[in-house]
Amino acid sequence: MAKYRKSGSTTIAAAQALPLVAIVGRPNVGKSTLFNRLTGSRRSIVGDEPGITRDRIYGEYDWAGRQFRLVDTGGIVPDDPELIPMEIYAQAKVALKEADALILVVDARTELASPDYDLVKLLIRGGKPVFLAVNKVEGDAMAAEAENFRRLGLRNVYPISSEHGLGIGDLLDAINAAIPAPPETAEVAQAEQDLQAEEDEIYEGGPIPPDPEDADSLSASDLEEHSPAAQALHRGHGEFEQHETSIAIIGRPNVGKSTLLNALTGTTRAIVSPIAGTTRDAVDEVVEFEGAQFRFVDTAGIRRKGKTHLMAEKLSVIMARRHLEAADVALLVLDATEGVTGADATIGGYAHESGRSVIIVVNKWDAVTTGRTDGKPPADREIFETQLRRVLKYLHYAPVIFLSALEGTVPTAANPAQKGPDHKAMARLLHEVKAVAAERRKRVSTGQMNRFLERVDFQRATVPMAKRIRIFYMTQAAVAPPTFILFTDRDIKLHFSFERFLENQIREAFGFEGTPIWFKVRARNTKKD
Repeated sequence: MAKYRKSGSTTIAAAQALPLVAIVGRPNVGKSTLFNRLTGSRRSIVGDEPGITRDRIYGEYDWAGRQFRLVDTGGIVPDDPELIPMEIYAQAKVALKEADALILVVDARTELASPDYDLVKLLIRGGKPVFLAVNKVEGDAMAAEAENFRRLGLRNVYPISSEHGLGIGDLLDAINAAIPAPPETAEVAQAEQDLQAEEDEIYEGGPIPPDPEDADSLSASDLEEHSPAAQALHRGHGEFEQHETSIAIIGRPNVGKSTLLNALTGTTRAIVSPIAGTTRDAVDEVVEFEGAQFRFVDTAGIRRKGKTHLMAEKLSVIMARRHLEAADVALLVLDATEGVTGADATIGGYAHESGRSVIIVVNKWDAVTTGRTDGKPPADREIFETQLRRVLKYLHYAPVIFLSALEGTVPTAANPAQKGPDHKAMARLLHEVKAVAAERRKRVSTGQMNRFLERVDFQRATVPMAKRIRIFYMTQAAVAPPTFILFTDRDIKLHFSFERFLENQIREAFGFEGTPIWFKVRARNTKKD
């Protein structure tokens, strides 16, 4: 029997060649549960509260030897006048237009209502194959109830249980038969070969040995650091040429993260509203810039546990932390109208401690400068950055960019007065992302590092005598983030003053802008008489 599984990440060309299947339906019928089941992930947040999913969530699955793209949509209520349901409907309509086939999910435990008939009419008008998945069918009694849903006028009816994985195979077989398999193009075949070559490099590549000119000076115990077991501990995921850089957009609720994603992608990819906490699931979009491929992930606003009440809010914060830890670069978005808060410092600390590279984005800068309406003088950029550095002093390595994400978004029917894309601000940010991502994966040879050590005057470091150490050798063991191993005369934790001094010296000599630097200490073995 064929298996459905989560596939590896593909290139843009390969992804665009895959058929797209959209999961649609009313709120709280189990669409996200089905999405997670097919993609083998927990990408979409699932809960008992209706309306949890709002934006479009994409994934991939394999079935019967073919690969498909899958999109999860928010619950559709076409005639709801409220702002958020209207925006959810607008996002769902984009998915309906893109899709090659539609899965309409209904709840077998609820009675048919007029919105169900209205939704079926809407889907049939699109001319796409529609498959009715009657969800939450467990047992023969519920299977009989599922037959009642044939009154919707759809021939393709499949009783399933997304939670338990029942009946899904028949549904996927029907979708597979309804979408003709296109002949494999040379472009797609090449993309698959590139992906396989990358995986072979990651999983079969050997450890990076020390610099040859310093190999003779290292003892056997020192060389153990470069054994496969040790490399497994210290190897960063950036020690190969990445085809894609993942960037997490993080920050407090309502600071403009979704607006920034829309500005960077030139689309209305994420729902934007003045209501704090609009984004719940992480929304991602790929941008190609100067030959580089960036995947921007818009995360939910991170707030304190005491400030989250609904289960969906709690889960969205947890998922935001997970997406941050999976990213290469974090864009920490601040609200210029509110200044730098303690919550901003906490969120920045999450990125710093997890080893992500960081770019600080001061959003809504126009509201305190050219567009200021409170009669106060325009804010001074240097003063603001000085205050920012004082609060976020542990992010001293992170570059700061001032912009207005709203001015960078595309004008829409809801906001026709927007100034249109601010290409300069967005291009400046993309340039910074590209530079920081490269610095994150930079490697300094052992020979360069040891010649650097000879030039450093460690007597200038303000360290208590009891905490002073002597460094014999130093090597970079990993990248992403840059990790250095110090072979010393004593096995003690580095004093914070010494660590800060050494970090500043390394940055002055080699750069590493935007990324934290990690140190590990290994005492050199000495022979006992």
